[in-house]
Amino acid sequence: MTRRRRAGLVINVSVALFFVAAVIAPIVSMLCRITRDGFSQTVGSEVFGRAVFNSAVTGLVSTVITLLLALVSALALERSRVPLRAVFGTLFVLPMLIPSISHAFALVALFGRNGILTGLFHIDGSIYGYPGIIAGSVMYSFPVAFLMFSGILAYEDGMTYRAAEVLGIPPHRRFFGITLPFLRRTLVSAFFAVFTMVVTDYGVPLMIGGQTTTLSVLMYNRAVGMIDYDAGSVIGSFLLLPAVAAFLVDLLLPERAESGFVSEPVVPGKSRVRDALAFVFSAAVSLCVLAPVLTFLVMVFETKYPVNATFTLAHIARALDRGAGKYLCNSVLYALLTAVFGTALSFLCAYLTARLRAPFSRALHLFSITSMAIPGIVLGLSYVIFFHKTPVYGTVLIVALANSVHFFASPYLMMYNTLGKVNPNLEYVGMTLGVGRMRIIRDVIIPKVKFTLSEMFVYFFVNSMMTISAVSFLAPPAPKPVSLMINQFEAQLLMESAAFVSILILIINVIMKAIVAALKRRELKGK
Repeated sequence: MTRRRRAGLVINVSVALFFVAAVIAPIVSMLCRITRDGFSQTVGSEVFGRAVFNSAVTGLVSTVITLLLALVSALALERSRVPLRAVFGTLFVLPMLIPSISHAFALVALFGRNGILTGLFHIDGSIYGYPGIIAGSVMYSFPVAFLMFSGILAYEDGMTYRAAEVLGIPPHRRFFGITLPFLRRTLVSAFFAVFTMVVTDYGVPLMIGGQTTTLSVLMYNRAVGMIDYDAGSVIGSFLLLPAVAAFLVDLLLPERAESGFVSEPVVPGKSRVRDALAFVFSAAVSLCVLAPVLTFLVMVFETKYPVNATFTLAHIARALDRGAGKYLCNSVLYALLTAVFGTALSFLCAYLTARLRAPFSRALHLFSITSMAIPGIVLGLSYVIFFHKTPVYGTVLIVALANSVHFFASPYLMMYNTLGKVNPNLEYVGMTLGVGRMRIIRDVIIPKVKFTLSEMFVYFFVNSMMTISAVSFLAPPAPKPVSLMINQFEAQLLMESAAFVSILILIINVIMKAIVAALKRRELKGK
């Protein structure tokens, strides 16, 4: 037993040292680039002050709108008998399968100066600036908030509502007296998660912000456009603040009863008015979600958007001639490497912290969720600074490593929670019977958690396919991912080719999710 505990401790320490090298050290190296003069010059500039104000305004407004839409959408699916519930649930998460910059690009195509809807309905005003950033940010962050709310609502205990109904408490008082208190922790977590996503994303404001510069765009322009890593480090330190605040709040908030035992699920009663309203609202949200995809499909096959709607395949040919096929293969390679390495590392860390309970497990758990507090754009700059003179810089490996670290926390927590529900005595029974730990893991634990493993794999793959944050710093001179071609085509006014690239990313991600879903259904039918 002593030898086993020593082995567990050594593995824990080794993995923790990996996180020190892959997360802590790069961030520290970036922060060490900050000097007193550089800090005062950057922070004291007028453009920095405007960027902070713009980020705060767009972040707060987008977060409030997103939370309201996501909460009502989750309630519409979980607290009604709305028709086509499964279809709406799938459509609501569709925006997660394309880059954030694609949402902004779709808004430009619909509501820009020559937009489809702008010309059709003779809309005055401009989508650029605050309106565009807020609309694009809501589209980009909505699925995350929706999944948080729908996930927790699905596990709410229905006995409380049964008792309230027997006591004659009206529905609106049940909502404010039962549902909202139950969602309090999730609301706080969702607020910080969405606010952090909006403030640290540069794809939407870069595409549609116009003259409205946010902190993330300012950092991108300084670090990528002007190669000014000192100023980029200063701005990056400010972008860390909301992410660190979200991380600490989520870590320090006490667990509440929403994760406890559920005696019976909430079963909505019959109400034609409620179900009709839920259907209309869900259909409207789904239409907004589908608008970018439908816009891309129309644009790809138009001779000249928006003046000539004649069918053509020239834009697809142009994108392929400029390397879209090769860049797509690069992205698939990055995504597969990230998914394999990230899933294996997440499982290892979750097993060490949830099953071994070695003396260093708590510290490893904190290291494992630290990446949640680091925006991708900040991680990318820190990797450039830290790994610049190492053999992995400019290679496929550093991009896969950055993506694995960037998206690590959520899959790790998936597996950590799943392993916590597996019988904790399996390893002890195995030792008693003379069965090794590795055989227990291979023959018992992995079959029990294989569905979670598949979800982790898909999470890493999909996010690696569509990310533009860290890879924008790390890709050159490594093979360029296809997601970076969207901004490149848009800058050259090749809107139709940019739409084709967005469709390519969506198709690959949908195919991956469909394959995994089909394998799950086949496995369940086999049982």
